[in-house]
Amino acid sequence: MQAGRPEDYNNAGIEPISCHSHNDYERQVPLYDALNVGCISIEADIWLQGGDLLIGHTEDSLDRSRTLKSLYLDPLTSIVGDRNPDVDLIDGKDHSGSLKGIFTANSSVSLVLLVDIKTDSADTLPVLRDQLVSLRKQGILTHFDGTRTIHGPITVVGTGNTNFDTITHEKDRAIFFDAPLEESSTDSNLYNKDNSYYASVSFEKAIGKPSLLGDLSDEQIKKVKDQIQGAHSNGLKVRYWDTPGWPAGEKIWGQLWKEGVDVLNADDLKKAKDFLEKESKIF
Repeated sequence: MQAGRPEDYNNAGIEPISCHSHNDYERQVPLYDALNVGCISIEADIWLQGGDLLIGHTEDSLDRSRTLKSLYLDPLTSIVGDRNPDVDLIDGKDHSGSLKGIFTANSSVSLVLLVDIKTDSADTLPVLRDQLVSLRKQGILTHFDGTRTIHGPITVVGTGNTNFDTITHEKDRAIFFDAPLEESSTDSNLYNKDNSYYASVSFEKAIGKPSLLGDLSDEQIKKVKDQIQGAHSNGLKVRYWDTPGWPAGEKIWGQLWKEGVDVLNADDLKKAKDFLEKESKIF
């Protein structure tokens, strides 16, 4: 795998698709492989080491040259700059609400960067906030200003060890929470669009195993339907991870789409793209 460059992104004509690039940093070219397929959501696991945020699935896989900033934040800032050539992103002004998103086919789509914190949240979140300061000041990030959410080209969502109370403590926040789906689909309004973005859960944990061919029982289908409708009622987007592989996987994807899930959690981006194009699930 190698670090990509902005020129690796063939922006022209790429349709954004409802695909989440799971463990994106393990791809041949992190970030750009997913963007060139049209994924609207990308996952990066971060570890705080030596004052910086390193990228990797396990601690023994970390490399000091592979950081959140080098693999994701700097390239995304550059792409947003290229998409907005008439805007000076270093002029010290906040361009919130006026920047085009990274997809030329639909500039209103905000790319989700799902940051999975692997180290202690109390130590890691302040460093993450510091690294996001310039993007926030430029207006690149979706943020909640204490009254309303202002959308930007990039939306940062914290998961893993991310502490919910720490996020919501800030009145002006540029990091949203990945809420637990089973708690987000109730009448409680604890997790809502002002503090959270996704409502996620392991498919097997929440729904159980399907048949070998991907068939769900009536009870399982009802549970999926109830969870998705409940999260949507609180303004959250639904993501199931740990969905079954093939051959059951495609049928499960079909059932999830039928019930209104918002993104497919995908390891195989080509399969996700082919499925979504077949289902016309593009923006």
